[in-house]
Amino acid sequence: MALNRLEGIIAYPVTPFDRRTGEVDTATLGTLIEHLIDAGVHAVAPLGSTGESAYLSDDEWCEVAEYTVKTVARRVPTVVGISDLTTRGAVRRARFAEQAGADALMVLPMSYWKLGEREVTEHFAAVADAVGIPVMVYNNPATSGVDLSPELIVSLWRRIENVTMVKESTGDIGRMRRIHELSEGGLPFYNGSNPLALEAFAAGAAGWCTAAPCLAPDAVMAFHQAVHAGDDATARTLFERLAPLLRFVVEGGLPRTVKAGLALRGLDAGEPRRPLLPLGPEEAGRLARLLEADPGA
Repeated sequence: MALNRLEGIIAYPVTPFDRRTGEVDTATLGTLIEHLIDAGVHAVAPLGSTGESAYLSDDEWCEVAEYTVKTVARRVPTVVGISDLTTRGAVRRARFAEQAGADALMVLPMSYWKLGEREVTEHFAAVADAVGIPVMVYNNPATSGVDLSPELIVSLWRRIENVTMVKESTGDIGRMRRIHELSEGGLPFYNGSNPLALEAFAAGAAGWCTAAPCLAPDAVMAFHQAVHAGDDATARTLFERLAPLLRFVVEGGLPRTVKAGLALRGLDAGEPRRPLLPLGPEEAGRLARLLEADPGA
């Protein structure tokens, strides 16, 4: 049966690189995935912004997608990130992910030239028509150069059969509410802006797509448990403790900060791929202090 809806914490692993060779380090990726599943996350989503998808060769991208699906082994759903400047490339990756055993796809349109609504619609239709698994529309204009309005997102959901979910990452809670309103609650939406997690769940979000479980798994899962139980006071308290770390991770750039944090936690995922640079000493020191203060440490 098609997985048309996810619930809870959708965790994003980084893509580890070997410090000596610069190649993808699948052994460390496997360790990280096991940590996330042991923590109780509800899905694993490789090859998003956190996973440095845009910085991988096609062969590396396929290696990470295939290895992640195999390692997760359907213990939780695997949602593979799909992004490419061309529709042809996005279709190729979508088909590969489906054949590898992905449960769903998270599709981020990317653009050098500005895309109109017709072009966006045809891009999503081509990707969705090429596979038989659900598609999550991913709106993140800060990284993709394409901004999808709530009206367009709901139109994609209504017009394309296996577009079934949306991740909204603009940091605008009003957009999430608008998606909920326009779809009359029928389109599950997922928060992709870490600092908005508490507000997003209050607005009806089905889940939180986040790299935070890489660094603070216990705290993130305790927060979600409180949200799920309707314990608003506990959820707010836990989120307020997490908020400084979440803001730092976003401001510092996800691959840089998460990899630095993993190293501080004892898991060396290597450096981000150039031109991205590791955190400097001052930033790393601040992150260390935040992790020490984190309730999940």
